[in-house]
Amino acid sequence: MQALVMDYAHGDAVAEHCHSEDQLIYAACGVMRVNTAAGSWVIPSGHALWMPAGVEHAVRMEGSVGMRTLLLPARIERCEVIVVSGLLHELVLAASRLLEREVSASARALIFDELTMAQRICAFVPVPQHRRLRAWCETFLDDPAQEVSLEQCGARLNLSARSVARLFQREVGMTFGEWRSHARVMLSQRCLAAGQPILIVALDHGYQSASAFAAMFKRVLGHSPRHWQLNTLQRRGGLR
Repeated sequence: MQALVMDYAHGDAVAEHCHSEDQLIYAACGVMRVNTAAGSWVIPSGHALWMPAGVEHAVRMEGSVGMRTLLLPARIERCEVIVVSGLLHELVLAASRLLEREVSASARALIFDELTMAQRICAFVPVPQHRRLRAWCETFLDDPAQEVSLEQCGARLNLSARSVARLFQREVGMTFGEWRSHARVMLSQRCLAAGQPILIVALDHGYQSASAFAAMFKRVLGHSPRHWQLNTLQRRGGLR
């Protein structure tokens, strides 16, 4: 088990790469967006992405980011976003301080126990493999407030609205509207984790009111943005 310590400024990026081991990518502070061929994961402060060995990925930083990484023996088959407990936080930081030295067997066992028991959260935005539609989706993820209809999307891609609708269903398993709403909710977590007011987050993600945003957030994630934000900020405070 190897630990890596990296600190980044807002807007920094890590180019696409992969590891021969599983990788735990932990946002000790700040928010990361991790991109793979399948889509994007939004990793708020206090959360981590557990990524299988061999998966090509790139990372972009939102705000100042303290990234702490563990390279682990390969054992998982798909990416998972987890809530980092207080104990796992301390174990990751302790491993990070060791740098090139080996993590003890007892610490490794505790880390895997915590990973196994950790709460999983929904933080994934799938993107299509169709080249032009994927490029459009990635521009939308950079500016989720833009209000684009299915017809407008088709016009930009020189496709009919019906063709775009079929592509969304076939490649991401959602309608155009469902994907747009899902993406906005996933991306809003980075702003909520930074403590931004709910109304500002709603407006920045294409909603006309805090209530409309809260209704969609609860439909997708099962609880209100206020509850999510308070829990995240409290957890972060407890990890310092």
